[in-house]
Amino acid sequence: MLKTTAFVTLSGLILTGVAQADVPRVATDIAPVHGLVARVMQGVGSPDLVVQPGASPHGYSMRPSEALALNQADFVFLMGEALTPWLEGSLETLAAEAHVIELLHVEGTTTLAFRTGARFAGHEEEGDEHGHEEEEHHEAEHEDEHEKESGHDEEHDGHDHEGVDPHAWLAPENGKLWLGLIADELAQFDPENANSYLKNAAEGQAEIEAVVIKINAALDPLRGGGFVVFHDAYQYFETSFGLSALGAISLSDASSPSPSRITEVRDTVAELGATCVFSEPQFNQGLVATVLDGTNAKTAVIDPMGTALPLGPQFYPSLLLDLGNRMAGCH
Repeated sequence: MLKTTAFVTLSGLILTGVAQADVPRVATDIAPVHGLVARVMQGVGSPDLVVQPGASPHGYSMRPSEALALNQADFVFLMGEALTPWLEGSLETLAAEAHVIELLHVEGTTTLAFRTGARFAGHEEEGDEHGHEEEEHHEAEHEDEHEKESGHDEEHDGHDHEGVDPHAWLAPENGKLWLGLIADELAQFDPENANSYLKNAAEGQAEIEAVVIKINAALDPLRGGGFVVFHDAYQYFETSFGLSALGAISLSDASSPSPSRITEVRDTVAELGATCVFSEPQFNQGLVATVLDGTNAKTAVIDPMGTALPLGPQFYPSLLLDLGNRMAGCH
């Protein structure tokens, strides 16, 4: 059944010349996806956002207004269960009549597997592989014990640290692909505004291409040095721009790292001469200070969610450019 945005008077239709009642209601999970949909819908309508800026998508409690947005939606665009496992049940009950599109499962999307070690492949020293499997086993035991003691297992229920890394929005080619998909879906549902959706998507793709050129130029100095990230959310960005992180303090789902993992990351920074350790505004800054202790590495704040950026049609290219500039500034 078609859900309408609001009652529109006949005089309003005459003045605008657009059948606003037919514009689809769209809900999105995170700000980067919201930005892509907002770019496609620019001049036609605006999507709703479920996970508010500043919150971690790996664990979130919806407000009534966000649940209502899902209930009223004709479309729900989201990354997928790998990022927001807590959302699956809500979609089944609140958005049962909506077209739900998980972008990670869209044909042509570039996906990467989770990285599990504290030190990433390609940065092991000779002989480091010896006993590596045993170390990973001990680390897993430490993390399980740490979660039981701290009670952090509930927030990340559903993450098994295997399968697809969900941070795929940080690959610009994925962003371009999804713009086209979003436009096609909305155009089929709302043919009256199809030309606007398709035109907006094409312009958005061109904007991403222009930003990629700027980022590549800015990141040249960083390609010669190593860096460590707070949580393993950036391998799509690294792959897209020829970067190579040495390791991550936390796993891709941002779960609390074990003491043994923190020690291993600190050793990695010291042994491999990391130039920068990146922190994030949503997570424990004290862990970054622990990793930096006794090293000459610098630190800077980066954010895969773009918390400080204004929402809207320009959010996605702004997010990529902001991330590239911040990383380039720490070398």
